[in-house]
Amino acid sequence: MDTSDRTAPGLDLEPAARQIRELIGAVDDRQLTAPTPCPDYSVRELLGHLLGLTVAFRDAAHKKYGPTTGTPPTAALPVLPADWRTALPPLLDELVAAWRSPDALEGMTRAGGVDLPDQVAGMVARNELLVHGWDLARSTGQEFRADEASLRSSEVLLAPGDDDRSGPDAIFGPPVPVPADAPLADRVIALSGRRPDWRPGD
Repeated sequence: MDTSDRTAPGLDLEPAARQIRELIGAVDDRQLTAPTPCPDYSVRELLGHLLGLTVAFRDAAHKKYGPTTGTPPTAALPVLPADWRTALPPLLDELVAAWRSPDALEGMTRAGGVDLPDQVAGMVARNELLVHGWDLARSTGQEFRADEASLRSSEVLLAPGDDDRSGPDAIFGPPVPVPADAPLADRVIALSGRRPDWRPGD
């Protein structure tokens, strides 16, 4: 019997998740009310969104359908629990472990109330960590470091297509023009509808 599908590696979200873990460790409580590149979110709501999407995409990998995977992210402003500093890191570990399973990449799943192929859901999960990691870094004055594999995955996912960005990444704004020779990270962030040179107060 061919077991190649069972031994194939899953999707590695560890680099993007590790960056989030490092960033949240340096967030000062006084920064929770600071603005972010997401117009409707302060740092507090951004962290709440990160916590919620971590749970949602963990459950999506397990094909566990319910409120965590069926609720659109725009349904309400995210609420940040008081224990977020200790709650988020292990949830990120669970997310990484869930998508490392080859089973997570087989068939269909649901996230944010949208049914989509598992392969696409995994790319969306990785992209969410990467882009919102940039949001958090930029909002709190920290360095943004992203691995090339995550950046390339986001570049493919966010590139405008024939469907006029009507896919699962359509919650991002239209791409921002950047020079063709801009760094890869800047090009990806621009594809997500953000200005790579954004600073608090802009």
